Amino acid sequence: MSATAVHSLWTTAAEPITKIDAPTFEYGQLAPTLIVVGAAIVGILVEAFVPRTSRYYVQMFVSVVALAAAFAAVVALAADGYGTTKARIAAMGAIAVDGPALFLQGTILLAALVGLFTFAERRLDPVVHGNRVDSFAAQAASVPGSESEKAAVKAGFTTTEVFPLLLFAVAGMLIFPAANDLLTLFVALEVFSLPLYLLCALARRKRLMSQEAAVKYFLLGAFASAFTLFGIALLYGYAGSMSYATIAQVVDGTVQDVNPALADTMGNDALLLVGAALLVMGLLFKVGAVPFHMWTPDVYQGAPTPVTGFMAAATKVAAFGALLRVLYVVLPGLRWDWRPVMWAVAIVTMLGGAIVAITQTDIKRLLAYSSIAHAGFILAGVIATTPDGVSSVLFYLAAYSFVTIGAFAVVTLVRDAGGEATHLSKWAGLGRRSPLVAAVFAVFLLAFAGIPLTSGFAGKFAVFKAAAEGGAAPLVVIGVISSAIAAFFYIRVIVLMFFSEPKAEGPTVAVPSPLTMTAIGVGVAVTLVLGVAPQYFLDLAGQAGVFVR
Repeated sequence: MSATAVHSLWTTAAEPITKIDAPTFEYGQLAPTLIVVGAAIVGILVEAFVPRTSRYYVQMFVSVVALAAAFAAVVALAADGYGTTKARIAAMGAIAVDGPALFLQGTILLAALVGLFTFAERRLDPVVHGNRVDSFAAQAASVPGSESEKAAVKAGFTTTEVFPLLLFAVAGMLIFPAANDLLTLFVALEVFSLPLYLLCALARRKRLMSQEAAVKYFLLGAFASAFTLFGIALLYGYAGSMSYATIAQVVDGTVQDVNPALADTMGNDALLLVGAALLVMGLLFKVGAVPFHMWTPDVYQGAPTPVTGFMAAATKVAAFGALLRVLYVVLPGLRWDWRPVMWAVAIVTMLGGAIVAITQTDIKRLLAYSSIAHAGFILAGVIATTPDGVSSVLFYLAAYSFVTIGAFAVVTLVRDAGGEATHLSKWAGLGRRSPLVAAVFAVFLLAFAGIPLTSGFAGKFAVFKAAAEGGAAPLVVIGVISSAIAAFFYIRVIVLMFFSEPKAEGPTVAVPSPLTMTAIGVGVAVTLVLGVAPQYFLDLAGQAGVFVR
């Protein structure tokens, strides 16, 4: 047999490719993300070229302008009808521009802007060598306690890289809930996770604890990313496509173009079920649901408190947005398979977060377990599988994010010689020493507990109502019991602050700059407005509750 004949056995002649079509991007519809990415890149250039003395102010200006401009772009898109009548898939099928995406992007940008003010706070710590200092290490690369760190503190260095890192994290979070194919979802996951791993390691005080938190978060986050990626690979093997719509059609059996290879894999439900389980597991890790929650208390406690506040608020919004889109757009045909599993996850998350929080003695760990319980409450809305379920989750996320940032901003104010005084015993008698700060914190705690006339009550009511109407009434009963358990430890902190004698050597309350005051003020305002007059915002979430496919 000649070499040519053998060669032709496994090759075939193909048409030569004459030209490759250039990708088309709707830059206007992607403007919010592009503005934030552009500003993050400008922030890196600022680090390289602007003198060290001016960097803080330049970075602050760039970050505030970028987040405000990106929010304005989201509002403009919503006003132009992209959240309702003009909802569409942009960027060649990669990004969805629809109601839930725009609502969540707006929430993330506002939360990031308020969080940014706590990042920039420089009046809480005493002046060191004539320089004002913030919550972040003077020089992140130096070993804690080493000579190089002491020299960096003496020279008045500041870690202004936190601003571009925040912007990169926000950029990933904007794409995450809007991703319309699995590859975009994974890239967005990594884009917002990696800056957060770094930010967690940068605390000025308790450096070793901060670095331990970052390593734990990184290792567990890497595992979760690996699970997510494996799930994506299996779903791609099942459906032959990364696109949400195509996978949904294959799951439903409504796909038009079935080739022999797809016909072989379509019948293999193991690929679908295992792939979906691994993908959802990765998202539940980001949400902080039990049993994927073990990183939450350690990371919340060890990370710099401004980072904890930003992360607790914005990551939850982005991750729940992505989870909603995956369950409602990609896997509605698997509803009978994933609903019972999510029931179980929601129940153990609500009860687990509430019960374990009772035993906590550190305020940041207590808020961490509180956030786990809240993840369970929000999952009740996800399980509803109705349009009301989507809109109630959107409203809850918006309400929760501002309460969280406000609460962690208050935690930064209570300080002793070692920095923040986070042990609960130190908070005894705070209401007598500083009535205003204690009262504000009490408002946030009452909102977390879901007391009427706070945003927490309106959010919980919306989520439980949607769950009950969606046929999950037993879940609502467990949710109410969990809320009652959770209310116990919130009220306990309030009693500790107002009805205990202050200790002689207790902590002081630092007087913040207008930046932190603004963050706390916005938190209180949103908590009260959404509690007293929630209807406009519930309607807004209702209009934004329809996914495009």
